[in-house]
Amino acid sequence: MLQKTKPQLPFVQLMFATLTLMGIAVPLLAQTTGQTSQPENVQVITSEHETKVIASKTLLQVIQDGGPMMFLIGICSVVLLVFVFERSVSLRKGRIIPRPFVKRFMQQLREGELDADTAMELCQKNRSPVAEVFAAAIQKWNRPSVEIEQAIIDSGERVTNNLRKYLRLINGVATVTPLLGLLGTVLGMIHAFDAIGSVDQSIRPETVIATGISQALLTTAAGLSVAIPALITYLFFVGRVDQLVVEIDSFGQQIISIIASDAWRPSKDGESGSRNQTKKSKRSAA
Repeated sequence: MLQKTKPQLPFVQLMFATLTLMGIAVPLLAQTTGQTSQPENVQVITSEHETKVIASKTLLQVIQDGGPMMFLIGICSVVLLVFVFERSVSLRKGRIIPRPFVKRFMQQLREGELDADTAMELCQKNRSPVAEVFAAAIQKWNRPSVEIEQAIIDSGERVTNNLRKYLRLINGVATVTPLLGLLGTVLGMIHAFDAIGSVDQSIRPETVIATGISQALLTTAAGLSVAIPALITYLFFVGRVDQLVVEIDSFGQQIISIIASDAWRPSKDGESGSRNQTKKSKRSAA
C-alpha cells in the first residue's frame, strides 16, 4: 500500500538558507559593482514607449552555464522519457484486460460450454495478465471457494508487481532531480561567494558572482522542470494500475461463483446450489 511521505525538516531548512543567501548576494553584487554592464548574450531593444531586454542564449549554452549538475538532470530527463513511453504502451487497457477474450470466456463459463482443460488452454493461448489470473483460478476447478480465492490473490499479486514495474524508477527521478537542482544551487552560491575575495583586479568580481548565481538558478529550475512531470506521471500510472487490479479482481470473483464446488447456484426447487451439491454427494456415496 502506497504511503505518503512528509517532507524532511533539514531539507526545508537548507532550501530556506539557500534562498536567504541568494537574497543577500544580490544587494552585495549591487554594492560591489556600483554599475552594471551589458552581457554579450543579452539584446536590448528600445522603442518610443518601452525597452525590452531579450536573452539570446541557446539551449546548449544554458546547459553549459548550469554546470555539471545540468548534465545529470539531463540524463534523468532522458530516463524519464524512455520509461514513461514504455509504461504508456505496457499499461494499455486493451493489453491488460482484452475485452473480446474476457467477454467470450465469461459467457462460455456461465453457459457451461467450457471444462477445466479447455478453459486452461484458452488462458494459455491469450497470455494477458487477466488470463494469467483466470488460469490460476481454473487450476482449482471444482474446489472450495476459499482455495480458488487464495489462488486468485497469489496470482494477482504477481500480476500487480509486474504492472508496477519501473514505477519506482519514475518516482526516484521525481525525488532525485530536485535534490540535484538544490546541489547545483549550493555549488553555484559557494562559487559566487568565493569569487568575492579570490578574484584579482584584472577580473571584475561582479561577472564571477553573476555566473555563480546564474548557475544556482538554472539548476534549480531544471530540477523542478523534470521532477514535476515525473511526479504527475507517477501518480497517473499508479492510479491506472489500481484501477486495472480492481477490475481483474472483479472478474476473479465472478469466476469463483461459477466454478467453486460450494458456490451458491439457484435451482428450480428453490434450494441453494451448495445444498444440492451435498445431496448429490450423499446419493453417490450411498
